[in-house]
Amino acid sequence: MFSSARCLLRSAFSAINVASTSSFAAASSSSALASSSSAVLPHVLKNARRYATEATTSQQSPSEVNAALARTSILYKTYKPVTPGIRHLKRPLSPHLYQGRPLRELTVPLRKRGGRNHHGRITVRHRGGGHKQRIRIVDFMRTQPGPCDVVRIEYDPGRSAHIALIKNRNPNLFGEKVWSYILAPDNLRAGDVVESFRQGIPDGLVPGFVDSKDVRGKALEKKGDVGLTQSQTASTASLALGVLRAITIKPGNVVPLRLIPPGTIIHNIALNPQGRAVLVRSAGTFGQVVAHEDSGKYSQVRLQSGEVRKVLQDCVATVGKVSNPLWKNRNLGKAGRNRWLGRRPRVRGMAMNRCDHPHGGGRGKSKGNKQPRSVWGWVAKGVRTRKPGPKGPKNSNKMVIRERPRGKEKRGL
Repeated sequence: MFSSARCLLRSAFSAINVASTSSFAAASSSSALASSSSAVLPHVLKNARRYATEATTSQQSPSEVNAALARTSILYKTYKPVTPGIRHLKRPLSPHLYQGRPLRELTVPLRKRGGRNHHGRITVRHRGGGHKQRIRIVDFMRTQPGPCDVVRIEYDPGRSAHIALIKNRNPNLFGEKVWSYILAPDNLRAGDVVESFRQGIPDGLVPGFVDSKDVRGKALEKKGDVGLTQSQTASTASLALGVLRAITIKPGNVVPLRLIPPGTIIHNIALNPQGRAVLVRSAGTFGQVVAHEDSGKYSQVRLQSGEVRKVLQDCVATVGKVSNPLWKNRNLGKAGRNRWLGRRPRVRGMAMNRCDHPHGGGRGKSKGNKQPRSVWGWVAKGVRTRKPGPKGPKNSNKMVIRERPRGKEKRGL
C-alpha cells in the first residue's frame, strides 16, 4: 500500500519537473525571439502583448460627448473640506473676470434699508445686513452709436450676470459718455467690439440699404426688398440684407427687432421704443425672435419662461445670451454666506403662531388640513390668482400670444 503511494508521488513530481523545464524553455525561446525581432520590427511588438480592447481604446480619439463630460469636472471650483463651511462650497470658474475694483465714476453707494419703506414698515421680508456694496450703473439704453471697445469683464454684486466695461471710440465724447457698463453677453471678452444701432442703420454702412422712416416697421422677410430701392433686383436685395446681418448680428450689438432675423438668440429686450431694456436680464437667460408679423408693427418673441408675446418692431434687443450660465448650479456652502449677501433666515409658516401665519398655531407639528397659503392669505399651490393673456380678463394683456407652460405642459406630459 505504501509502495504504491510512493510511486504515485514520484510520478507527480516528475511531471511537475518536466512541465517547469518545458515552460522555461518556451520562455527562453520567446525571449530570444523577442530580442531578435525587436531589432527588426519594434513597431510591431509595441502592441503585441496587449489585449484587443486595450489596443482599440488607445487608438480611438475621445468623442465630443466624452470631452464634454470630462469638462464638467473643471467648470466649478471646489475646496478641500478643511472646515465644514467649504465642504459643499461650489463656485463657477470665471478666470476672465477682472480682479480689481470697478470704475468709481460709474458706481454709487448702496444705502441699506432692511426691506423697509419710508414709513419704517417691512415690505420685503428676509432682508438685512450684508457686506457693504456699491451699485454699478449699467447702461440699459445704449443710445450712443458707434463702435465701442470692451475693456474688461467684471463681477457685479448686485446681479447674477457679469458686466462689461466699454469705451466709445468717438473722440468728441467726454466724461461719463466715454465709459459705460453694459450687461455682458456670454463669451464676450476683453478686446471685442460692440456697437449700438438703436438710432437705426447709418447711411452708407451697407451699399444699397436705406433705413429711412418710410420703411420702418415693415417685415424684412417679405420679398426680401424692404429698405432697398425699387430699382434693385432680388439678388442685389438679398445680398445687401445678408451683408447687413453679417455686420449687425453679433453678440453685444443692440439692434431693432425689425432688423433681427427669426431664430436669433437675444436678451435685454425693451418694451418701449424709447425705453430701457426690461426683459431677459438674469444670468444664463435668453429670448428668441420667432417671427415678424406681416402688418409690420409687431414681432413675436419667445421669452425664457416659454411665453410668446408681441413686441413692437421699433423696440431694441441685444444679440446673444446673458453671461454666467453656470450661476444657477452654485452652492453657497453655509448659512453665513447668505448673511453676507444681505439675506436673513426664512422661517416656516408652521413654526409660527396663529396670528403670524395661516399655517401657524396648533399643538405639535399639526398641519390641520390647511390649504397652502402665503403669509398674506393667498392660495399658494394649484389655484391661479392672476390670469393674464387670452384666458384672463378682457384686455388684461393683449400682447401675450401663448402663455408660459404650466403643470403637465411644463413637465412634458
